[in-house]
Amino acid sequence: EKRINRVYRPPEANADETQIYQPTTDVYSFAIILIEIGGRTEISPPEEQVYDPLWRPELPDLEDHDKDPDNSLPLANKYLDLIKHCWDERPSARPSFTDIKKQLHNINPNKENPVDMMMKLMEKYSKHLESLVSERTMELVEEKKKTDRLLYAMLPKSIAEDLKQGNPISAEKYDQSTIFFSDIVGFTHLSSSSTPLEVVELLNQMYTAFDSIIDEHDVYKVETIGDAYMVVSGVPTRNGLKHAEEICTMAIKIVMFCRGFRVPHRPNQIVNIRAGVHSGPVVTGVVGLKMPRYCLFGDTVNMASRMESTGEA
Repeated sequence: EKRINRVYRPPEANADETQIYQPTTDVYSFAIILIEIGGRTEISPPEEQVYDPLWRPELPDLEDHDKDPDNSLPLANKYLDLIKHCWDERPSARPSFTDIKKQLHNINPNKENPVDMMMKLMEKYSKHLESLVSERTMELVEEKKKTDRLLYAMLPKSIAEDLKQGNPISAEKYDQSTIFFSDIVGFTHLSSSSTPLEVVELLNQMYTAFDSIIDEHDVYKVETIGDAYMVVSGVPTRNGLKHAEEICTMAIKIVMFCRGFRVPHRPNQIVNIRAGVHSGPVVTGVVGLKMPRYCLFGDTVNMASRMESTGEA
């Protein structure tokens, strides 16, 4: 607090505290306030061990204000001269508040009284604050949309909304659904003769294409584990008897795509896949708290997996 007080005290008051209550000291303090008003900032004392009694804060840069009509000050030089006059080292050379009032009246071209000026500034800052809050709110909304998109890509939207609300997720039974499984023929041999980066690139290109295909159908991608790709229809959104048609149409498109898809690091090698499909009831549930997974259980899942593993490419 003592360091802050030194900012508003003239040299003679710092040397002799009896000078604190002199009118010339108030004039010096007013000069500091004019700097804070002009610079739109609060002045802090220098971080010096030994305080320099002749220290002065930097004068405000009023050139930037001139570019803004709301902040324009046609007589900026006179404003700075008034500051210098008020903090003169010689107390007797400092103006009285009567003189200061006259000079401020000349500097202010609108001849507004202090209350009107204060209200205008408050209104301006209020509008600026509103625009700033609106801007930050829009940024927050956009970030929330990005987070929601990422969450909806990992879990069904209805499940994700319940998790966000803190609601418990109960297992749910679906009487009608169709499940699709696929994997790459000879993936183990292909992986052993390729680098990890080449395997990742292969799977990424392949499953990105699969993802674009399933976007055209009423299906839900459950998971990918290694080269295995699992999709279901009728879950989590029930669609009557359309689930078999949606999965089969999607499966045909995926198989047709793979006939023309080649291993990126082996252009002469075509990727062959096995696919299996089965319809029936399933039970769904969310497993785990960290990185929760939406899983399907039941004989329908096992049968679809067997159809894939015993099928031919």
